[in-house]
Amino acid sequence: MSNRTSESRRLRTRVAVFACLVLLALGLDQVTKALAQVRLSETNSKVFIPGLLSLRLLRNPGASLGLGSGYTWVISLIAIFASLAFIVLLLRTDSIAWTVALAFAFAGAVGNLIDRIAYAQGFLNGRVVDFLDYGWSVGNIADVYLSFAALAIVALILFGKPFNSLQQAQTERDAGEGAADSQEVNR
Repeated sequence: MSNRTSESRRLRTRVAVFACLVLLALGLDQVTKALAQVRLSETNSKVFIPGLLSLRLLRNPGASLGLGSGYTWVISLIAIFASLAFIVLLLRTDSIAWTVALAFAFAGAVGNLIDRIAYAQGFLNGRVVDFLDYGWSVGNIADVYLSFAALAIVALILFGKPFNSLQQAQTERDAGEGAADSQEVNR
């Protein structure tokens, strides 16, 4: 099998993993938001885990912690560009771990973007359906995905997981050169 065929097959696998994760994640996000709108209210909280998590409906025009609520359309445009960037990054990585992290980041961004479009009263100025009340912040499943993706990306970087095989080859070359330089200094 040629190298090009093998690369093509791996790309198809990563795209399939990405698509499946995104579809499942978006489905769960949208179903939980629909249930929240039917079963919860903005005035009453339902304690889920005492002292840790309550369920309360909130329609958030801003970003995390309500920041930027006057600039909802800007947040929407950022989400669109970020989603496109995640797709470009997917096509550039050859790592399944990075693919999973990018899928959750994409699902989180698109999950909240769907709300901003579906509940818009003007150009991209809709409100995101939040219902997970942590006491200090209210979020949704898409926010959980974004947090997970951010933590996963930090972990991948800290543990040196290469984004693609070219990066890995360069790291190995640099390590080999560093070892050779170290041996010459010790002589």
